[in-house]
Amino acid sequence: MPDTATSTDPAVQAQLDRLFAHGPGADTLGLDRITRLLARLGDPHRHLPPVFHVAGTNGKGSTCAFLRAALEAAGRSVHVYTSPHLVRFNERIRLAGALIEDATLAPLLAEVLDVAEDLNASFFEVTTAAAFLAFAREPADACVVEVGLGGRLDATNVLPAPAVCGIAGLGVDHQAFLGDTLAAIAAEKAGIAKCGVPLVTMDYDAPINDVIADLAKRAGAPFYPAGRRWNLGANPRLRRVFISDEDGSIALPFPEMAGDHQMANLALAAAMVRRQRAIEIPPAALKAAATTACWPARMQRLRPGPLAGMLPDEAELWIDGAHNPSAALPVADTLAELAQGRATTLVLGMLANKDAAGVLAALAPAVSQVIAVPTPGHTHHAPEYLASLARNARLPAAIAPDLSAAVAQADTPVVLIAGSLYLAGEALRLNDELPD
Repeated sequence: MPDTATSTDPAVQAQLDRLFAHGPGADTLGLDRITRLLARLGDPHRHLPPVFHVAGTNGKGSTCAFLRAALEAAGRSVHVYTSPHLVRFNERIRLAGALIEDATLAPLLAEVLDVAEDLNASFFEVTTAAAFLAFAREPADACVVEVGLGGRLDATNVLPAPAVCGIAGLGVDHQAFLGDTLAAIAAEKAGIAKCGVPLVTMDYDAPINDVIADLAKRAGAPFYPAGRRWNLGANPRLRRVFISDEDGSIALPFPEMAGDHQMANLALAAAMVRRQRAIEIPPAALKAAATTACWPARMQRLRPGPLAGMLPDEAELWIDGAHNPSAALPVADTLAELAQGRATTLVLGMLANKDAAGVLAALAPAVSQVIAVPTPGHTHHAPEYLASLARNARLPAAIAPDLSAAVAQADTPVVLIAGSLYLAGEALRLNDELPD
């Protein structure tokens, strides 16, 4: 699915209009266009502070959030590049701790677009080039860079020598680009491996670990898989997460972000920090990251606002961007724990290229009813189709014309909006709760 963006700033919107007019209008992979584009800009990607590069199907954004929180707790200034944005394009580029301002963004995009006209560069490639150009110009101590799609052919993979690379949770998604099997997808993710750069991963099934190990060896990257080179443990009674590796062990608080799955993302971030040697980050900073990291639209409870106000005062409105089965499973577990037996409505909207049946099967045990909605601005599964899937799963189902109507229609103590980050972003916009 192609990216989209609008801005309330006329100068930024003018450049976004240029971007949509000259690009291919679809997702593209490959390093040729981004390499040529960056060369015309003076190769800014070769002049960045130490980079923490993170790939994965699920959890890579949360891992980036924990990395940023740890670096900032250590007193470091951090550039961050993530995708997609939820409400504002500016969310993709964070300069030394703050979202890029419109006054900086508009001329930056113009500068990149001025030299990209004949390259047919994609939305993501232009955005990546703009981010790297901004990062090279603005002083900072580190960069946290999230892979957009895959790894091997992702535009961010032009980075020549990160301080450390990491791979978060793996699942089947974006099959048209990455392959239909977990092994094929893992191989694409592991394409970020670089000679001499530690590659830190979660613990996957043996065949997947073997695929990544082989690619790391061929790249000359020291390989640090969980379960072999480092370990994760947890003590729910003490609310502590334990990470151990060749440098010893450390106990961290449970993450403040909702969901037990965030323990693994926190652990991956900590393991990456402990394997890199570019920046000193003390244990106290890792402990602080556990409780200060925030990543919007990942099991986030909405604050009082226009959208949440459509529910009774005691009702809870949650959002999550889960859009594939492997992401939906931990969301279902978290939702069941939060609801504590209370009836729960799932407001579901999904893009047309996503496995709606798989996501609904994962979430169904934790919900009481489904209200299906369109995903505005994107090609999506018809609400009627989503409702039929819910009924096949023996759940009462209805449809609503939009998100506001769906929330107004919900009549349970807990409501979860899920199925798409774009839908979650729409919920934040309607609730006047912009990510910062």
